[in-house]
Order: sequence, then C-alpha cells, then structure tokens
Amino acid sequence: MSVLIVIPARYASTRYPGKPLVPLTGASGEKRSLVERSWRAACSVQGADRVVVATDDERIKQAAEGFGAEVVMTSEECANGTERCAEAHAALGSGYEIVVNLQGDAPLTPHWFVEDLVAGLRAAPGMGLATPVLRCNGETLNSLLADRKAGRVGGTTAVFAADHSALYFSKEVVPYCGQAYGDGENTPVFHHVGVYAYRPDALAAYPDWDTGPLERLEGLEQLRFLENGRKVLCVEVEARGREFWELNNPEDVPRLEAMMNKMGHE
Repeated sequence: MSVLIVIPARYASTRYPGKPLVPLTGASGEKRSLVERSWRAACSVQGADRVVVATDDERIKQAAEGFGAEVVMTSEECANGTERCAEAHAALGSGYEIVVNLQGDAPLTPHWFVEDLVAGLRAAPGMGLATPVLRCNGETLNSLLADRKAGRVGGTTAVFAADHSALYFSKEVVPYCGQAYGDGENTPVFHHVGVYAYRPDALAAYPDWDTGPLERLEGLEQLRFLENGRKVLCVEVEARGREFWELNNPEDVPRLEAMMNKMGHE
C-alpha cells in the first residue's frame, strides 16, 4: 500500500504566528526551523513513498524548498491540517492508499510512531482514520496539569474504548485523576500525538462536513470525525526512552531544545 506523508504548515497560526519557521537549536548547536525538523522526522519513516510540505505561504514554500523539501501549495481557506492534507492529496492525483498527516509542530515524533500508526490502520479495514496515543508517565502528566493551571494548552489527551476506538479528545487533561504520580510512574492518561493516517475516502469526505460544536470549542480537527459518526482508531505507541512534546506555545521552545540536547538530537 502506497503511503504519502503530508506536513501541513501554516504561517498565520492564531496562537503562534510564524511557528513553522521558528528556529530550534539541536544538540550540535545547529539551528533548524520547526518545519525542517518535522520534514527530517518524516523522511526517516520506513515505508513512506513520498513526503511533501503543504502550505499556503510563500515564505514557508521558499524555506522548505531551500532545505530540499517538495512543496504543494494549498489554499488559504483550509481550516486545519486535515483539510490541507485532503487538498494536497487531491492536487497530487489522489493515488495514495494511506495519507499521513505529520503536523509540523511535533519535530520529535519518532519514526516508529508513524510506522506503527500505518500498520495499525492497515490491520483495521473498518477504520478510516488512525492516530497514535502515548501513555503519560507522572512527569508528562504533571507538565500537562501545570500548563492548564497556567492557562496554557500543553497538549491534547485522548480517551478510548476497549477496542481502541476513540471516545473523546480534549485540550483538558482527561480522564480526571485524583491522585499524584511519581515522575516515572505510569498513569491512566494518554497524550494524543498529533499525527493522523487516513484512508483516501475518509480524507476526501472530511472537508464537506460542517464544523461541529465540539470541534469549535476544543479546536481539535479530529473531533469532526467523531461528530459525524466516524470511528477513530487510537494506536498505542511506545516511547522507547524517547521524550516527546509538541511546540504549542513560545514557552515550549526551550523545553524542546532541552529535550533535543538530552537525546543528542542534532
């Protein structure tokens, strides 16, 4: 099955304008933009047939082509990354059997997250969409709770049924935990990793659905699938000792740089 990875990159982010071009310093001291680091992560995925950056901004296009990426220009009307992926896939001829949306704010996404995600979707023919979830340890959970207490969105959490079909995604920390956990302890909270793998029919249908109230309230694109009665497969992935975090706010830059330095991530 042919696999296309799309990295949607939008300059006009409400929370963090210009985010794809924010420089991040790696362990070697070299600065690379967020979109370049995300592209490099995508290129390390085994089994991907093509990797493209999808944007509506000439500054991002020039930067991406400057580091060797293939760029697909999409319209300014795309409301989120999934709509941008749908438009990019259509522009490329809609010939891929699985389309992966590797959002450009997660440059530390390990290649096996995406590989496990694609394998999970292949093994679940009744699902049109799959997304990875990572069990939080106490340290990650406490970081999420601290961000919420400070009025920041530090990440998204997911709850799912016994068959791993999603029940809900939220920028709040769910489910509620009434106890404290040590840094290395497993918790019942799952951090949603912002990567999606779609079957083409589900992806093509998405832009035609109205934005529902939950998607508007949470600002989470995947809720449109749930609000339209489509199942979303949550694929549990393993960190294997790697730290993971997304760049959601300017305050996340030093956190990501510290993680890259600790892991020797150049």
